[in-house]
Amino acid sequence: MTPQSLSTAIEGFLSESNNAVVIEDGAVVFDLGQSKYSISGESNKCLLHLWSPERNMVRRVLDVEAKGEILRVTVQKIGHARPTRLEICRERDPRTPSAKRAARLGYQRLLERVLRKHFPDLTVVQLSTSIDLEKSFGPIYARGLLKKGQSGFAVLGVNAQELQSSIDAALTFGILWLDVCRQMHAGRLVIEGLKVFVPDKSSALVRERAAHLNSAAKWQIYELEERSEDLKPVEILDRGNISTRLVHCVDESTVHERFAEAIALVRTLMPEVEIGILSSVEIAFRCHGLEFARSRLSAQPGNLSGAPEIVFGVGAGERVLDGNNFPHFERLIRSIGEVRHPEGPNESRWWRLHPERWLESLVVKNIAALDDQFDPRCLYSQVPAFSAADRSMIDVLTLTREGRLAVIELKADEDIHLPLQ
Repeated sequence: MTPQSLSTAIEGFLSESNNAVVIEDGAVVFDLGQSKYSISGESNKCLLHLWSPERNMVRRVLDVEAKGEILRVTVQKIGHARPTRLEICRERDPRTPSAKRAARLGYQRLLERVLRKHFPDLTVVQLSTSIDLEKSFGPIYARGLLKKGQSGFAVLGVNAQELQSSIDAALTFGILWLDVCRQMHAGRLVIEGLKVFVPDKSSALVRERAAHLNSAAKWQIYELEERSEDLKPVEILDRGNISTRLVHCVDESTVHERFAEAIALVRTLMPEVEIGILSSVEIAFRCHGLEFARSRLSAQPGNLSGAPEIVFGVGAGERVLDGNNFPHFERLIRSIGEVRHPEGPNESRWWRLHPERWLESLVVKNIAALDDQFDPRCLYSQVPAFSAADRSMIDVLTLTREGRLAVIELKADEDIHLPLQ
């Protein structure tokens, strides 16, 4: 295959997925929902560049082979003669449906043994992984009941082969299952609370969330080591030391001055463009919250402070703007601007992308529309927030006029995890 055909094959595969992950040596090294990539098919070689806030990787692509939802990419590390292999998976969990089903049924039997062994005075009511879409239950979680006399506990468990995001979401579905059990057994059993079983060393976020639940039920979390079938109760209130840090606010006037030329160029193509300051050395260009380009300082020979460059693209793919691809840049901006407005065609991809960021852009422009007690002078969007294994963003962070912190979570669609978020 030629470098150009290799580049086209990878671009085509990635364009059909918003949740792709890159796997090397059996481990996920990049999640393209949070990372960026660029592909160069010029100069007689195809280079794949992947980067995120944590790491940076460049590989020469030698061959590609598509196998269903997986693209196998033969690559060569810079300076190494021996080829290696990357796997790009459209979905974060690359297992086949039959493999997932076998793992979940095996875990269901294991959990039943563990319950009988560690809770001998309680009766295990049959566990199930059946699908009940009406009540929002899928096959990921094993659900059941432990009872003794006229009282009982709802039970929910998740196995170690599931994604960490599914393990973190166990408490949401556990609360739903607790409610179902209380309704099913109303007048016959008192369902005292919920027992949640998660894999060993994976309970941090579930524990953080459970610590904020009220006393409407007894909340109990256990870590299960599946190989040895050992069970360890988790102390919910033992949350360890909380590490916090403050970051200096960026001087906006200095940043605008540094990127004045890039801002002027984009504004000639889209006068209404929104400028988002990401750091002192990088800004984003958006249309109603949809980011289509960035400008950042890049290393230049003989210039220690770097010089601004523009990269463009929607999603994980990016290209550095130059004279050869400027027409592509111009077409992208015009095609977005023509449809991404309130009266635009809602069947268009550019109109439908990132509705929460569109909502956020409206809130930031007029925070008083939500509550006139919010202070528009102290307003920040997409603020990094870390808790245990959870890495996410606060949509909007502001203050009330009395100086009280206000965290605003925005949802453009229903989200079953909103209460625990």
